[in-house]
Amino acid sequence: MISSAARIELAQPGAGDGEDRLSSRLRRDVARTEPSRIRAGAESDRWKSVVEEPRDRCRFSDGIGYFKDRVYPPRSSTPIYYEHVSPRPLPYIYLFLSTTPPQLIFSSSFVVCSSTMAGSGGGVDDKHIDYPGKMTVFVFLACLVASSGGLIFGYDIGISGGVTSMDPFLKKFFPSVYAKEQEVVDTNQYCKFDSVLLTLFTSSLYLAALVASLFAGHITKACGRKASMLGGGCIFLVGAILNAFAVNVAMLIIGRICLGIGVGFTNQSVPLYLSEMAPAKMRGMLNISFQLMITIGILSANLINYFTAKIAGGWGWRLGLGLAAVPAVIMVGGSLFLPDTPNSLVARGKDDEARAMLRRIRGTADVGLEFDDLVAASKATRAVESPWRTLMQRRYRPQLAMAFLIPVLQQLTGINVVMFYAPVLFKTIGFGGTASLVSAVITGLVNMVATFVSIATVDRLGRRKLLLQGGTQMILAQFVLGTLIAIKFGTSGVADISRPYAIGVVICICVFVSAFAWSWGPLGWLIPSEIFPLEIRSAAQSAVVVFNMTFTFIIAQIFLMLLCRLKFGLFYFFGAWEVVMTIFVYFFLPETKGIPIEEMDRIWANHWYWKRFVQDHNSKVEMTSSAV
Repeated sequence: MISSAARIELAQPGAGDGEDRLSSRLRRDVARTEPSRIRAGAESDRWKSVVEEPRDRCRFSDGIGYFKDRVYPPRSSTPIYYEHVSPRPLPYIYLFLSTTPPQLIFSSSFVVCSSTMAGSGGGVDDKHIDYPGKMTVFVFLACLVASSGGLIFGYDIGISGGVTSMDPFLKKFFPSVYAKEQEVVDTNQYCKFDSVLLTLFTSSLYLAALVASLFAGHITKACGRKASMLGGGCIFLVGAILNAFAVNVAMLIIGRICLGIGVGFTNQSVPLYLSEMAPAKMRGMLNISFQLMITIGILSANLINYFTAKIAGGWGWRLGLGLAAVPAVIMVGGSLFLPDTPNSLVARGKDDEARAMLRRIRGTADVGLEFDDLVAASKATRAVESPWRTLMQRRYRPQLAMAFLIPVLQQLTGINVVMFYAPVLFKTIGFGGTASLVSAVITGLVNMVATFVSIATVDRLGRRKLLLQGGTQMILAQFVLGTLIAIKFGTSGVADISRPYAIGVVICICVFVSAFAWSWGPLGWLIPSEIFPLEIRSAAQSAVVVFNMTFTFIIAQIFLMLLCRLKFGLFYFFGAWEVVMTIFVYFFLPETKGIPIEEMDRIWANHWYWKRFVQDHNSKVEMTSSAV
């Protein structure tokens, strides 16, 4: 690293463009303090100084400021970091690195309050770079419109299960399945709904979304977040129309594929859009609005299923599938008026528009510090030829691990198992033939209400606390639920449950669903969207969606079969995974609350485990620079 003695205070920089020739005293000081890097007789007159006033935005009460310098070696987009302490902000900071010939390289200086680790998980202190700005009405409305992308995903999740339980729908498209259910009486509750064909129809959307995600990242990067959301909404709208007027299975499947493509694009672009538009201190709340919209979409679909199932004539399923066009129209119409994010504008070379947009969304003209960081990140992005190959590099191992583990662990919470089994339990407390639809409405309502808890607390309590507390609550609910089912149903799946007993089981289900709704549900989308540097952000978010949709598809395909074979043991199976994921969060997930996206890299450099990957890379860069 560059020693502190290589930072020399001068009276004033040269006039004009901010460059001046170094004085002989300065050259002597640098040569004396950096003998291993500076050769005698080097062409020091070619050295140039880039002078920048550091911004002292963050101070401790004792007046000591913690400064962090970001140094870019020649021909490298990867910075070297140097941290030092000063009782006052230095008026000018000069940073040097030996090259051939030796020259002063570009540096940006900014203030950080602390890089101290906090907690077992390696969170960082709350003191960090604080960009100026505030929450504006413009940002709130933009994020509200963008988050409507969650409506299309949530609506499909809610509508598909209800439609596939309607007899007219089964008679038209899956007559063999309908005949089987009418002819075979199976009293084993564990195996009652084990139908691979219907499960494949439902989960095919996730397969289409998976494939679409592979292309969505490139389009989002090249054309912007807004264009990706607009395109996804249009394709979803086409799918809704095809499904509403479907006359055969082929038309129905094509419609499902269009829905999946739309979901793949919006799930990739919306979380990025929300994270980049939101101020750092309110990023969690605004980003979780995406998950809130998903829950609203699920609840709306469940209510529509309940009423359309009662329509005489057997065409209620068409109305349910066709109403998917409503959230699609909201998404498309809203996207037409949305601004693009400053990050995306900078990445596409529109710096003037980006600066103007940054001033508008932050509500202040003092955006120089944040804009400079965006430009620096964009330069790093342009130096990356293959974002996917770059994502596989060792220095991005922490982000890659999170891109894989968080969506996978989110699916291994077992939320699908609980949502599936709820109808059988609700039927025992007097809801009769409409039990499945009523139970879906109740669990959907709990899911939506609990999401508000996450919105209200995520930026105050942080991500780790919510995940740890939610994980603990899910573990308890899952094991208690499994035990209650085991006592009454045993391995045969046949039982006569009393009303008080069934109410207790239903309460366990609601406790589990609420825990998921304010922890792993929304944070499973929030955390991946905020941890990636700009140069790999689009590719990494695509990877998140790919992993999420892959395991959603796998779990949706096999969980009915596992329930039939493992019986009540399946609840213990997922409960064990919840223990694993809670331990993982405690030890390996750092806190990201309130940290600007462009400075998120420091949480990995300071983490007890992940720092070995980041520091190894920085050490190699330093050694390479020293050898030049």
